Amino acid sequence: MNTFLEQCGILQTARWEFYTKRLSTMFGSPFRGCVALAVPIIFFVCLRDIQYETTLKSQPKWELLQTMPVSKTAASGLLAVGMTLVIWSFWTLGFTGTFFGDYFGILLDQKVTKFPYNIPYDPMYLGSTLNFLGLAIWHASPVGFILTGLVGTSYHVALKYERPFTDAIYRQKELRIASQKRELNKKES
Repeated sequence: MNTFLEQCGILQTARWEFYTKRLSTMFGSPFRGCVALAVPIIFFVCLRDIQYETTLKSQPKWELLQTMPVSKTAASGLLAVGMTLVIWSFWTLGFTGTFFGDYFGILLDQKVTKFPYNIPYDPMYLGSTLNFLGLAIWHASPVGFILTGLVGTSYHVALKYERPFTDAIYRQKELRIASQKRELNKKES
């Protein structure tokens, strides 16, 4: 599972776009550039998920989890919460907000802070991690727990780079708006 390496490459590409605007130029607009970056993200996410599921099914099972009646209930609960967070996050951010649109200059009116983005950790990454954990429990897979830890860790590391950069993008936007308002006030005076 190349999650960490994929995220590093995606984050590097998104930052490269932020500074150079080369994808936007190459594809004719920021939106098309964002879509072009989204395509490999979606591809690698699907590939990762298929690899994860295949790995869980092919590995030895944890007997204790297979025999515990509560394990399927717990797995179902984790999957329900995880999918709710992922879907709601996507719905809240939209396509470009989900796939680094802010790095392309496609900014929302303001940084999202309402649910599910009012929880301490990134809800899309948390939801995805809960989905992996739910599947590990569902398949009673010890390897699934290890892989879930790796996925969660890679999301945590990615956020160390992604969150401050996104915050800076929105701070720049706020400063630009404040400067424009000051200029407008000077002209009106």
